[in-house]
Amino acid sequence: MKKPILSIVLVWSILWVCTSCDKETHLQSTIIEGLTLDNYPKIDGSTSTAPLNRIIACKLLGINYKWVNHYSNLKEVQPKLNQTNSAKFNEQIKSSQTHQSIIHLIDKETDLILSARTMSPDEKAHADAAGVTLIEIPIALDAFVFIVNPENEIKSLTTQQVQDIYTGKLTNWKEVGGRDAEINAYVRNANSGSQELMETLVMKDLDISQFPESPFELMAFSMTGAFEVVDGNKDAICYTVYYYKEHIITYTPVRSIAIDGVTPNKTSIANKSYPYVAEVYAVSAPIWTDRPWHIRSIAGFRQRQESKPSRKADIFLIKAQSFV
Repeated sequence: MKKPILSIVLVWSILWVCTSCDKETHLQSTIIEGLTLDNYPKIDGSTSTAPLNRIIACKLLGINYKWVNHYSNLKEVQPKLNQTNSAKFNEQIKSSQTHQSIIHLIDKETDLILSARTMSPDEKAHADAAGVTLIEIPIALDAFVFIVNPENEIKSLTTQQVQDIYTGKLTNWKEVGGRDAEINAYVRNANSGSQELMETLVMKDLDISQFPESPFELMAFSMTGAFEVVDGNKDAICYTVYYYKEHIITYTPVRSIAIDGVTPNKTSIANKSYPYVAEVYAVSAPIWTDRPWHIRSIAGFRQRQESKPSRKADIFLIKAQSFV
């Protein structure tokens, strides 16, 4: 069997927004010769990239899929497979959340991940200790957004106001044009994808005031948890990513706010006028010699020369119509 060209960097700089989330999708497959469900590499990733991981697998394997309502008011991509193959599909394509999926990759428990961010300092230290260098290639765009309760009259905040809220300089909504009420500024748990984005995109060198350490404090321990705390507290503010809010969680009255006067939407993310555009990364370790060819084909970011990493590996273009 002829080995395929190292091929995937997926799609360069696409806006990752599915416009047919309620439709069953039939595919003209973009199959890699010899790739099957049995030898498909182990894939992992962050919660917000789970649909993309599953859609890519369906496209490469020629499997039809549909979006279905799942538990906890969430949607997911469901391949049309029998029970046995469905279990096998779910075993190969997982979503262990951002931090754990990166750890799995470093520990060689998975072959490729899609991540909503680059490695955190803790994860980089773990990789260094393991002697592993990860290759992170941006393949899509998402955005980091702030969410408030629908009863909150605030429609927009500036970057400075957001920073001042989370450093404790602003403590009352009336200080930013809202009602006279204490601001309940929720954070996410440390090393979560959302928290790392908050610290790198928004806070930068600033420290969050009195970062909570207990679930009884102002902390949301999951992506759905961020919506739950804001939905139940009209004076709360928290954060998430655009794709998750718009296309994965199915019901919530929680709304996002503009930042520096720019509302997060498909256009402002694509043209990067929204301040907190976040890249989505395909991440792999350098291809070990014991890795079979089909893993190298999916990863598609090997080094063409040992001394020169290739950020322009041969591109296998997965049609953007499923995402834009």
